This record gives sequence, structure tokens and C-alpha cells, in this order.
Amino acid sequence: MFRPRVAPAWLAVAILVAVPAVADVSLNNMFGDHMVLQQGIKNRVWGKADPGEAVTVTLGGQSHSTTAAADGTWHVFLDPVQEYGGPHTLKVKGKNEVAFNDVLIGEVWVCAGQSNMQWSVNQSNDPDIEKAAATFPNIRLVSVPQVGTQEPQWNFNGKWAACSPETVGDFSAVGYFFGRQLHQTLGVPVGLIDNAWGGSAADAWVKREKLAAHPTLKAIHERWTKLESAEKPNEGQMRGNARPGNIHSGVLTPSIGYGIKGAIWYQGESNAGRAYQYRELFPFMIKTWREEWGLGDFPFYWVQLADFKAEKSEPAESDWAELREAQTMTMKALPATGEAVIIDIGEGKDIHPKNKQDVAKRLARWALAETYKLPGIACRSPLYTSMEKQGSKIVLSFDNVSGGAAGWRPFDVAEPIGFTIAGADRKFVAAKASILPDGRIEVSSEAVTDPVAVRYAWADNPVCNMYSAAGLPLTPFRTDDFPGVTIDAK
Repeated sequence: MFRPRVAPAWLAVAILVAVPAVADVSLNNMFGDHMVLQQGIKNRVWGKADPGEAVTVTLGGQSHSTTAAADGTWHVFLDPVQEYGGPHTLKVKGKNEVAFNDVLIGEVWVCAGQSNMQWSVNQSNDPDIEKAAATFPNIRLVSVPQVGTQEPQWNFNGKWAACSPETVGDFSAVGYFFGRQLHQTLGVPVGLIDNAWGGSAADAWVKREKLAAHPTLKAIHERWTKLESAEKPNEGQMRGNARPGNIHSGVLTPSIGYGIKGAIWYQGESNAGRAYQYRELFPFMIKTWREEWGLGDFPFYWVQLADFKAEKSEPAESDWAELREAQTMTMKALPATGEAVIIDIGEGKDIHPKNKQDVAKRLARWALAETYKLPGIACRSPLYTSMEKQGSKIVLSFDNVSGGAAGWRPFDVAEPIGFTIAGADRKFVAAKASILPDGRIEVSSEAVTDPVAVRYAWADNPVCNMYSAAGLPLTPFRTDDFPGVTIDAK
């Protein structure tokens, strides 16, 4: 999968040695000209200095002092700034003084995941007109290079920049379009941190020792321990984006603790072969991020996998369908989470669909409705809740659909498409579906006289057409819990 922005092996070493043993006060590169500080929280500011050196940080009328520890590290917390805007100057004074100018107070979001989050504006729909219109001086962008290592990195090679036609092209398209929607809707500065890495497994985004201590996920750590102890382990694999903890140490660690509002996430393709394991791994990853950031249950919104691969005329098992199911389950497992369903936006021929604008809008709906509490904005896709067997038919009920039959909007044709049904033999066949006046959906097939289960959009690339009246697609689902194709994959 696509991997620009990969840092050479020497860069990790260069970063480690970039701070002299005895030197001027310095800061992590999350702090710099044009940065955005999160509004309304105690922003952490950190850096290095000589052991015992007195350090003072000022912003506007507030000032905070501390003393560098024995290892030279220091940090302070700024008082919350309740108003948006700027520009401000952040000053840090030790034996020397560092000043960061054009600092804004706004909303800061992390944009993480694999290649579909990394996919740039240049590679998405309409890059020419998108870039031409990208003069947003109050949107600020910073990208973290891809350093795969087991050694936690203190810093990274990157800096903030104001959004412009010249700076936006190589930035995450989903991240930019999401941030632009927030900026235009809320009218406040927005800071975006892009640390996505194409092809990355979720395992690599979790602290290695936390995986090792988990009662079931430790199997990931143990599998990799065997690979690492091989006589000649593949060097690229050791520095790559699948080794547990590699991205956490090399990419995430330098930014952990920086003040943010929340995170958006687009990943899962690389874990589809272990979809049942993802049921535990994904919420565990979110939970550990929240613990490490120390900001409570910050909002975490993700993109469910799009439709991809060849469409099939007959029902079939699917690891991608099982991964989508695991993603959906995470909403019930953790608070302040949400899923943007895009089963209608993918491309069968391309794992990187170019329509990132609509993906970002669906993520932004979650943030605007749930995080910023704007009234009248729909964000939740219809979600299956229960089934009732009525003779040879099964009647399905859903959340996030209101107004009876008028709450649905089948696309293109009037009848619902994408449902399959099975009897006790667990053999699914295409089903006929109809919308009842109360908004429930009735499913049946002449080939199944005694049905036990229904599925919808259960395929790598399903043919399906159900939307809510608000224009959000029905979340793929199954009513059964039959063992899936990835149930034993570790």
C-alpha cells in the first residue's frame, strides 16, 4: 500500500542525538510557529534543558515555571484559554529564550490510520480545484514522518504550516476535508496532526508492553517475539508498520500529551484477516491512547471499511464484512465513539477510493453533532437492533430511523436491495425485502420456509441501497453469530 513520507533509518538516530547533553532550552516540535493550542483545556508544554535549569513558559498574561529534572526533561501546564483566536506568542525562557509566533487557540484533531487516511489531497477527487480553494490561514497542518522503531522517540522532524494551496496538496485528504468542515461550520481555528502510515496494522499503534500484558492480545506479542528471535529477521519488517509498538514508539509517542479535542481514524484493511481479534484490539487501542493522553475519554471517530474487491452475485463469507462488524461493535464497547459508514463510497477496483470529501463529511457529522452539540445534524447511520420471526418471514427493527417508512430512502429503486436469509442449514440466499409502514423491514425468500437469520451488505463489495432519510447508509449487519472465517486467526 501507498507509503510516502517514510523517514530513512538514520533519521530516528538523528532525532535522538539532536538535543545536546548540555544545551539551550528546547521543545518538542509539536510546538512551533503557526501551531494551534486546544481551547478550553490545560495544554501541556514540554521540552529539554540542562538538569536543574529553571524554565518559565508564558502565553499572554499567564506564566508558569518549573525546573528541569535530572534527565533534562521538563513540562508545565498552561491555564485553559476559553476564547478562540489569536495570534499569540508562546515564550519559553531558560538560559536562553525561545519564542513561537502566530499561535492560535482552536480545535485540534489527530488524523491517524493507514493509507486511506494518509491518502493526500493530490490523490483525491478534484485536487486542482480543491487546492485552488484552500486558502484557510486559520487551519494549521502538521505531519509526523514514518519512523518504525521499538525505541520511544522524544521528537520528530516536522513543523506546523498554515493551510494554503501550496501546503495542502500532500496532506491527508480525509483530515483536511474534515478540518475544513469544522472550520467553516464552527468559525474557529483548527489544527490537524497527520500521522497516518499506509499499510499499517493496528497492532503497531499500541504500546508493545501493553499488548504483552493483555490476557488474549499477548498472542500478537508472542508471535512477533518468535519472528524477532529468528536467526536472520527481515530488517525491513523490524522497522515496518506491522510490528507491535513500532508506530506507537516512532510516530505517536512524540505527540502524546499535546492538547487535542479528539481523533479520527481510517484503518482496518491490514487487520481484516484477523477480524475477530480486532473486536478486542481496536477498543483496546483507543482505551490505551486515552489513558496515555490523559485527557479523559476524548472523542474518537472512525471510518468503517468501504466496499472493495469484485461484486459477487451469490452470498459468500467475507473477512472484510467481519472487520466492519468488529468496528461497529466498538461503538457499544466505548463511550464517545462513532462510526462513519461508507459502504456506498468505495471502488471495487481500488482499495483507495478517491472520494475522500464524502468520507470526511460523515466523520465531521459525528464531531459537529456529538462533540460540538450542534442541533439538527444527523450523524448516526441506521443500525440493526432486533429481529422477530413471523412464520416464513423475519421482521427487522432499527435505531436511527424515524418517521416510519418515510424514514428510509432506498437508492435508485424503490425496493430494498442487499438482504440475504438462511434457515437452520446456515446457507444464505438472496432475499426479498420490503419496508413496513412502521419503518421495520420484512425479509423473506421462497427458498427458505423456516428462516433463522438475515444479513445485509455482508460481502467484500455488496450490492445494497438502503439509506436513512437523512442520507446516511444502513450499517452492514448480520442477525446471527455463526462462526466467521477469521474466528481462529491470531
